[in-house]
Amino acid sequence: MSDRTHILTIDNGTQSVRALLFDLKGDLQAKVQIPIEPYFSEKPGWAEQHATYFWEKLCEACQTLWQKTSISKDSIAGVSITTQRSCIVNLDKDGNPLRPVISWLDQRRTEEIKPIGGMMGALFKLARVDGTVRYIQAEAEANWIARYQPEILEKTHKYMLLSGYHIFRLTGEFVDSVGSQVGYLPFDYKRLQWCRDSDWKWKISPLTREMMVDIKPPGEVLGQITAKAAKETGIPKGLPVVAAATDKACEILGAGCLEQNVGCLSYGTTATINTISKKYLEPIPIIPPYPAPVPNAYCTEYMIFRGYWMVSWFKKQFAHREQVIADKQGIEAEKLFDALVNEVPPGSMGLTLQPYWSPGLRMPEAKGAIIGFGDVHTRAHIYRAILEGLAYGLRDGKERIEKRSGVPIKRLIVAGGGSQSEAAMQLTADIFGLSATRPHVYEASGLGAAIDAAVGLKLYSDFDIAIKEMTRVGKEFEPIAENRKVYEGLYNNVYLKLYKRLKPLYQEIQQITGYPKRA
Repeated sequence: MSDRTHILTIDNGTQSVRALLFDLKGDLQAKVQIPIEPYFSEKPGWAEQHATYFWEKLCEACQTLWQKTSISKDSIAGVSITTQRSCIVNLDKDGNPLRPVISWLDQRRTEEIKPIGGMMGALFKLARVDGTVRYIQAEAEANWIARYQPEILEKTHKYMLLSGYHIFRLTGEFVDSVGSQVGYLPFDYKRLQWCRDSDWKWKISPLTREMMVDIKPPGEVLGQITAKAAKETGIPKGLPVVAAATDKACEILGAGCLEQNVGCLSYGTTATINTISKKYLEPIPIIPPYPAPVPNAYCTEYMIFRGYWMVSWFKKQFAHREQVIADKQGIEAEKLFDALVNEVPPGSMGLTLQPYWSPGLRMPEAKGAIIGFGDVHTRAHIYRAILEGLAYGLRDGKERIEKRSGVPIKRLIVAGGGSQSEAAMQLTADIFGLSATRPHVYEASGLGAAIDAAVGLKLYSDFDIAIKEMTRVGKEFEPIAENRKVYEGLYNNVYLKLYKRLKPLYQEIQQITGYPKRA
């Protein structure tokens, strides 16, 4: 394989599908990005998209890549896939989708499901996690399908994730990576396998073991490109497809964050902080760490569900001027937002934001809040407060992870779209009080998938060597002492007290308005 010097990674994110060619030094040699419509909504709160639509965009990305690059297909050693998490696909026996994909952005719930009874139910109540179990039951897509589309469930041969669907289309095999199993599935996150027959997760949904695909650890070969897939994508027939992981997990690997004392921040649609651990640690009781992009390891994650979606929210609601200028210049409006941040001093003159624009599993009644308004505040203060609030929230997550693991996080690597903002990077370093660096390539999730493939294809003997050869840090941002002093005061004396003090009001709002709905 000495002449096989490139790896093809396909990254099906929330906003686009990207076909990426990496060399064995981790440098991005060719890229095609095809924008996608993340979802359509037949009813408020629904978010669905056709699985065939995602596949067609994947094919378009690959075919366009071959047209634009001079790199020979003969140099490609293999293929890896990384996708957005928790997108559900129902296939019949012939591999045809039975209904649209239910996206991770979907907000439908199945109310009034009969709770688990007997001894197991009593134990949940004793441990005070019965509310969390009810929340999981309500959120599980399979329960909604069973109630409202039972004929679909009856015809379902395989119940899988978007990653598994793409792998099926590429290889003809019902198989997926362990590293992609994130969602309301009967998956044993500790054993990194499907649950045993006696596990409670089988009891809270109608799914059966026969509906699940085979799964293999990251770095193992899942199959080979079929003749049909080769015709549709242009990928050479017979190339091995190697197991990778979800986009968030691969982002950690592509950022070079395999040490537990290094935190990987992802400023994406969902904002997260992750560490990789060989030890199983539940950041919230019953809520597991996710499979890591390497075998026998876990991603200990803290998530802010709406994350950098809030930048899009701000753009839509408040940034009409920047949008007009951006349209004239042919650039994204977000590129102009750093100027807004720099108009405002650190701490946004006391304007403090709690970034719970969507309720989450840990705080299901929570809402977003902005406090401290005065007549001096402008939309620039609001924008900076959004970035600061997200960083405060992720710092809170960092401290929770440290408390659970006993391992202090000593430095940060920041990936995702928000990492391209110089202002966001600097205020992150200031709020955390730690050095914050970018990966050497923006396409960190794609690089992580390429690293999985490189190890799986024996191009490198292990992950430590592959990471050393294929990852590097980019620009580094150090905390500014004067800014850090302001942020320490606001974080400790204001932000950390917000949720506890506002929680009774959130509960009153929920009681009065019915939003968000109770599990």
